Amino acid sequence: MATPHINAKKGDIAKTVLMPGDPLRAKFIADNFLDNVKSFNTVRNMFGYTGTYKGKPISVMGSGMGMPSIGIYSYELYNFFDVERIVRIGSCGAYTDEIDLYDVLLATSAYSESSYAKVQSGSYDSEYTYPTASLNENIEANAKSLDIPIRKGVIHSSDVFYRENFDDYKTIYKNHNAIAVEMESFALFHNANVSNKEAACILTVSDSLVTKEATSADERQNAFTKMMEIALSLAE
Repeated sequence: MATPHINAKKGDIAKTVLMPGDPLRAKFIADNFLDNVKSFNTVRNMFGYTGTYKGKPISVMGSGMGMPSIGIYSYELYNFFDVERIVRIGSCGAYTDEIDLYDVLLATSAYSESSYAKVQSGSYDSEYTYPTASLNENIEANAKSLDIPIRKGVIHSSDVFYRENFDDYKTIYKNHNAIAVEMESFALFHNANVSNKEAACILTVSDSLVTKEATSADERQNAFTKMMEIALSLAE
């Protein structure tokens, strides 16, 4: 049955969902990589599509920006539409000059100052949430078979895009060894944990807080194809 945010029926959505933040990136993936595509959601223009990749079913849907947004969509997908795994495919900002634009990263954990886990389920015990180990292993194997290099590390999930103290990232990098920043993974990993489902996060570096290099909006929407190919290989 439909929810307030997803106008779909059970069976419309595959067991595996790829989730970029930008709904137009979801449309790009559906248009360029999937066959037999059907739209399952247009509510709030948060586009969702199901199709096949190399003959196997998979879905793709935008999450919006930030933990409250991905928190809503991932919880509903896990708990109301029988989705088993969600893989965030997003962009991030590098916290170290050892990482270049367009590098592909795989999150081994998400550090955050966020209260999302505490508010959602009373979880007070950690500043970190974690992806599903077996899913990360599959992603690494897929990347290797595609000859796409990936870097693994802690990701900083921030509630704030515009920090008054820009140099905070240096302290976070030093204290938590977080190699890059985004705004969603902490909540996704938490929701997977409380729902007894699977989650992972693959990111492409879109900008660097160290070198100040940055990609354009069009590049972020259309050019991050390596991580898309890695994630699409999870279709089953």
